[in-house]
Amino acid sequence: MNKEYSIIIGGAAGQGSRKAGLLIAKIFSQLGYYIYIYEDYQSLIKGGHNFSQIIASEKKNPALKSELNFLLALDQNTIDRHQKKLKKDGLLFFNSNKISAEGIGIPADEILKECDGLPIMANTALIAGMAKGLGIDWELLRRVLEQELPKEKDKNLIIAERAYNQAKQIFVVEKTGSSICDLMTGNEAIAQGLVKAGLEIYFAYPMTPASSILHYLASHQKDWGVLAVQPESEIAVASEALGAAYAGKRTAVGTSGGGFSLMVESLSMAAQAELPFLAIDSQRMGPATGVPTYGAQSDLLFTLYAGHGDFKRFVAAPSNAEESFYWAGTLLNLAWKYQTPAILLTDKDVSEGTFSIESELFKQIKKQEALLWNQKGEYQRYKITNKGISPLAFPGQANAIIKSNSYEHNEFGITEEVDKDIIEAMQNKRLVKYKAMEEEAEKLPALKIFGNQNSKIAVVAWGSTVLTACEAVENLELKLIQPILISPFPKKQMQAALRGVEKIICVEANALGQMAMLLEEQGFPVFQKILKYKAELFSVEELKEELQKII
Repeated sequence: MNKEYSIIIGGAAGQGSRKAGLLIAKIFSQLGYYIYIYEDYQSLIKGGHNFSQIIASEKKNPALKSELNFLLALDQNTIDRHQKKLKKDGLLFFNSNKISAEGIGIPADEILKECDGLPIMANTALIAGMAKGLGIDWELLRRVLEQELPKEKDKNLIIAERAYNQAKQIFVVEKTGSSICDLMTGNEAIAQGLVKAGLEIYFAYPMTPASSILHYLASHQKDWGVLAVQPESEIAVASEALGAAYAGKRTAVGTSGGGFSLMVESLSMAAQAELPFLAIDSQRMGPATGVPTYGAQSDLLFTLYAGHGDFKRFVAAPSNAEESFYWAGTLLNLAWKYQTPAILLTDKDVSEGTFSIESELFKQIKKQEALLWNQKGEYQRYKITNKGISPLAFPGQANAIIKSNSYEHNEFGITEEVDKDIIEAMQNKRLVKYKAMEEEAEKLPALKIFGNQNSKIAVVAWGSTVLTACEAVENLELKLIQPILISPFPKKQMQAALRGVEKIICVEANALGQMAMLLEEQGFPVFQKILKYKAELFSVEELKEELQKII
């Protein structure tokens, strides 16, 4: 039987529940468990209710569960909200100096006073008490605390040891025997994938839930040689990225739906000027400001069709950190190969969720060179070629005049409005390129298949719903299909995946069923939709129940 634990640590904003959740995840990771952390927080600096839910499993890619094995409460509100989720044999750990409850009290405030600790160090005492209660070795706990709490390290260790020694062992969490994986958020994985593919400049205006890509890259600028730039607006972000690409620098931009709206004119210009342009849209609940710190999957159709005029783009939607790393790097390479826009469509629960990631993955992505001018003859920026891709040159190169603007143009980049044959020829050139992009899409790992390969019912899920769907279909003997590359749509791969399937059920975190619409548009009729749009993830139990109602 799969060993798995579901844990929540919660408190008010400012009490440090998110960092505490990562500490707990690191402890279980050191025991060989695969990790997923779901982050739930309001758009408040202080107060309200925040919590981290950690799923630690001996099986890879664990998903969110409704029930809890352990609950760690930094305040009474956490108990009131989550205690009903505890299993019958579940354990509650709490600060007994502030909370009265039935469970395992840790006198955190008393310990802090004795050790001259700061209020936020109540987390350290609570985690140490939990570690002792779960039979976790002190040396393992000490190593994690030393690594993750470099500031006030000695004081945290004194507090942790005091709390650990005062607590009692109740249960033993056993090691799994699996190798220890790195832990990484989706956004950190995106940043690393971009760097592996040769990123030189990252432009972004902070917008939840994409902001941490900017912060992460900024903190590693010297290590990786990547410039992280925060312009004054999303319009400036996209415009500066186009200018940098024109100058030969590999760039990417990151935002959420509202910011991406402001980038659409630049997206269209990238298509017309044939400039490589990679945008990360980390979806959140909308429209408009919506529910800014919670997730949704409602930008799919927007990213597929944003922009004016006729042009195609690459769009990929990963479901975890490993896929985020792979597709961020792959899309950056594709944007430069085809001199075209590309969009990485992630969402809050992928971007800010924390996942176990295999270190071998980092070998999969490397920079792929674009088609460069051979410096022979007169340079034509938009030279017509058999694949529609023109050789690139950059300002400063000898004997090359590089003209690039938002107007239609001839092969030299000179604006053309009168000669309609040239206008048609340049559009035909881009259509040839789009055909090559479609052929490329079919060669890529554009979708994944899980579950019962012979099932006549297929569940289609994408993005953050995939991990939950993967577990939910396991015991129902259903097939699960995960589209990852969504544009150009890999129609041949989808036809093969649906061979023998009689009914398609679409699972999405939006109100309209946007993937279902896309499938219908591509000629794949959808039998039923399971939609959730209350600004939270599906749990495995919840989705399984909904599927059972249908089948």
